[in-house]
Amino acid sequence: METKIYNQDGKASGMVELNESIFAVVVNENLIHRALVYQLANARLNVAHTKTRWERRGSTRKIYRQKGTGRARMGSNRSPIRKKGWVVFGPKNNRNFTLSMNKKERRLALFSVLTSKLSNNNLVVVDGISFEKPNTKEADKFYKALPYEKNILFGLANKNEGIEKSSSNLPYVKTILVNYLNIKDLLKYKTLVLERSSLDTLANLVK
Repeated sequence: METKIYNQDGKASGMVELNESIFAVVVNENLIHRALVYQLANARLNVAHTKTRWERRGSTRKIYRQKGTGRARMGSNRSPIRKKGWVVFGPKNNRNFTLSMNKKERRLALFSVLTSKLSNNNLVVVDGISFEKPNTKEADKFYKALPYEKNILFGLANKNEGIEKSSSNLPYVKTILVNYLNIKDLLKYKTLVLERSSLDTLANLVK
């Protein structure tokens, strides 16, 4: 399986071989959805917290006597129907939202998205990309020369400050190390751009 490879001028300069174990699997949409839910749930910060009866300040003394006042029976001042009372069935910050998912399933979900990117012509492989110094104008010119749609997720094989800093001010581009490719970003960004050397890094996931 082959696909075009592009140079820094945005022109096709040849063909590159793709690993069929990564870019030619059966796309499993159910597995992709599960992997996305898994990622979002495990990244969730549980902040919301309401106080129970025992966490509220106030006396537990019965407010007034049971009979003879002409009013409804009332107990503690912390009652949930009174101002500054405790909250019934409110959210608690000790709730556990984390989910578990098999490593092989997560990997297969990733390969399914990568296969989908290739089949929908949303995968671009580039080679020899470098900027002598961070230059947003040059980066913008480079990206606009590529055959992309809407926005770009650029997977780097290794940390590259020239590319990362040049792309940081472009709202339609996000750079990420290929080791950290994830379902959320792959679904959010329409076009995936990979360095040629990053294909070898991806190939290690198959082993």
